[in-house]
Amino acid sequence: MAFDGTEGSQITLQDGAVMTASHRAANPNARLGHFMGKDILNQILAQAGCMGIRMYHGLDTRGNRELVFVGVDANENDMTSGIVADMSKPCPPYGTANALNS
Repeated sequence: MAFDGTEGSQITLQDGAVMTASHRAANPNARLGHFMGKDILNQILAQAGCMGIRMYHGLDTRGNRELVFVGVDANENDMTSGIVADMSKPCPPYGTANALNS
């Protein structure tokens, strides 16, 4: 199966809230989320042949959970010769309380 850029779908806020609440319950000391700015995401997506972004879970040098972003081509392969990104902003403390984070 090849990627065509249409993978994924919108979910309801209620479904997202249940999923994030389950994660918080299972991982009480984990980061709630990450913020990645649109500039680096757009740079990844603008690469020739990029169909989307794959996010890998990782740990930084202090043992904190991080996300590593890489473009993916139509053949489902990571575009490792292109842009690989991290340095997202861990959340909290950014933003206000809502159904997804509290």
